[in-house]
Amino acid sequence: MNLSRRNFLLKSSAGAAALASIPGIVSAAIPGEKKAGLFKKDDVVLFQGDSITDAGREKTKELPNNGSSFGGGYAFLTASYLLNAMPENNLTIYNRGISGNKVFQLADRWDKDCVDLKPNVLSILIGVNDYWHKRNGHYDGTVEVYENDYMKLLERTKAALPGVKLVLCEPFYVLETTAVDETWVEPMKQYQAAAKHVSDAFDTLWVPFQKVYDEAIKHAPGAYWTGDGVHPSMAGAQLMAEAWLKVVK
Repeated sequence: MNLSRRNFLLKSSAGAAALASIPGIVSAAIPGEKKAGLFKKDDVVLFQGDSITDAGREKTKELPNNGSSFGGGYAFLTASYLLNAMPENNLTIYNRGISGNKVFQLADRWDKDCVDLKPNVLSILIGVNDYWHKRNGHYDGTVEVYENDYMKLLERTKAALPGVKLVLCEPFYVLETTAVDETWVEPMKQYQAAAKHVSDAFDTLWVPFQKVYDEAIKHAPGAYWTGDGVHPSMAGAQLMAEAWLKVVK
């Protein structure tokens, strides 16, 4: 093999490896430059949602900037990065996700778990249970109820916290996993469209997790990123953290 061909193959292999890495996957799914200047000194940052955000966190003390109070998911990885990257900002970061929550359950605890914390930056990932629990017969809500409840929740939030900066995250599914199959696709698209409509109505930042996972499964099977199609693996949690930071930071 001549030297020029060998160099070409080495460069090609390196390029393929870079694309297949988590940052490469995220860059392919979310093109464009990062947002700048969202975080200010002494800001309070709050992650809200369901089990994907909860990720097994300890709920007795619910301390900010505390590993036990963050669980082991994307919120922990994202918060860890922010605290390391911006020590001069003295951020206070909370995780108040609760497993099983739907939008109306966020609303039930919103004063204690959002308004009273006075976040400057609020990130919400909610919606998969609004569909999944309806699908399995444990909830009778509809996509219209989901969207209306979400709209009312953000109206209430902006009334109480007019300066809050909102980050809405797309509810997602991953095929070829233990709980998710093709019958999820069309219903979940409706919930995703509803979430995007809410995001557009409030001019929030939008983290397109479905697009990110769709790109990820080109490089590894769905079960690599999330065992059941909803709850991320270690790799899936890192993928989500990278995506969130690509949009928000």
